Amino acid sequence: MDDIDDDDDDGDLDMRDPTPEPDELDEEIVESDLELEGDIVQSDHDDPPQKMGDPSVEVTEENRDASQEAKGKAMEAMSEGKLEDAIEHLTNAIVLNPLSAIMYGTRASVFIKMKKPTAAIRDANAALEINPDSAKGYKTRGMAYAMLGKWEEAARDLHTASNMDYDEEISAVLKKVEPNAHKIVEHRRKYERLRKEREEKRAERDRLRRRAEAQAAYDKAKRKEQSSSRSSGGASPRGFPGGMPGGGFPGGMPGGGFPGGMPSGGFPGGMSGGGFPGGMPGGGFPGSGMPGGFPGGGMPGNVDMSKILNDPDLMAAFSDPEVMAALQDVMNNPANFAKHQANPKVGPIITKMMAKFSGSQ
Repeated sequence: MDDIDDDDDDGDLDMRDPTPEPDELDEEIVESDLELEGDIVQSDHDDPPQKMGDPSVEVTEENRDASQEAKGKAMEAMSEGKLEDAIEHLTNAIVLNPLSAIMYGTRASVFIKMKKPTAAIRDANAALEINPDSAKGYKTRGMAYAMLGKWEEAARDLHTASNMDYDEEISAVLKKVEPNAHKIVEHRRKYERLRKEREEKRAERDRLRRRAEAQAAYDKAKRKEQSSSRSSGGASPRGFPGGMPGGGFPGGMPGGGFPGGMPSGGFPGGMSGGGFPGGMPGGGFPGSGMPGGFPGGGMPGNVDMSKILNDPDLMAAFSDPEVMAALQDVMNNPANFAKHQANPKVGPIITKMMAKFSGSQ
């Protein structure tokens, strides 16, 4: 049995998972650094937010005129490089006319010049909320995104602005933004592809592992079953323990007799002359209606036990406690056959055994 156990171990080794080591696929993919070009300004996110207009205020004609006048002053301040003054004038213009997308867009452009991209994005968003088709809103927001290094967002807004109202400034900024945006897109696609491939390999590895484990378990069970069959080689049908030398019943019976070993091939109990105890008048079972009984008054020593062992009805009956009890009763006293003859389970079995022993079957 030691050799069999060794075979099991060898079989298990043969079924090892041929896929790559787990750590090769279980480690997370680390993205490489992406080299981008362009200047990024420090965010003004921590600066106090600029004053915004109240969109619920009713704008009168007088307010519109005053708003335009404030805008004019802002443009004059911008031409003189006085950006803070320009912001102040534009804030007044926005308060007077909070429904003007142009005012918000103009102030956003001043924040761009002041390198305050976060403030510029706030004004650009306000302009686009009022007028979703504001080219100035997309332009200033795209330029602000570029200043913050948000290259993809910048490229998207600047392309939108260019489609609405192309100008040289947008084109110049796009030439700096697009290469970085393209690198980012390709970089992301690359690692999305790598992660997808990694997941597919993990799934394939797990599938192969499960299949290998199932095959190993099946092979091991099959080897154990074969080993069990070899170790109990020669066992009788219906599981008679220890096999039966000479084709006999359990316990090893010379000459092929019944349990206990019967001289001259007789029934259990060692009946002298091989017959039933006390002999069998007329040579048969009392009241059996089978004259002649066992040839010679007993069960001959040359009975072919394979006829019994190969008879499924008899083998099934031998595993039935009721049948075996009746047989034992008849063996102890053949006259008792009469009381079992009418039993549909016992009578036919005894009759069939008589026929086997007499050689008629």
